[in-house]
Amino acid sequence: MPGLLVRLDVAEGDRVEAGQALAVVEAMKMENILRAEKSGTVAAVQAQAGDSLAVDQVILELE
Repeated sequence: MPGLLVRLDVAEGDRVEAGQALAVVEAMKMENILRAEKSGTVAAVQAQAGDSLAVDQVILELE
């Protein structure tokens, strides 16, 4: 969804667990917490806090 990346809670190389909060995106005046669908490692971060996000824009990649 388009919006503003308010906060990024992980960095490249971080280990994450399923359900862990990864980022907060503000869209339509609501904050949406993005959570990991599965455990893994953050392979790449493609956006920074304060970035305006387009529809389907990649924020980060897990491996």
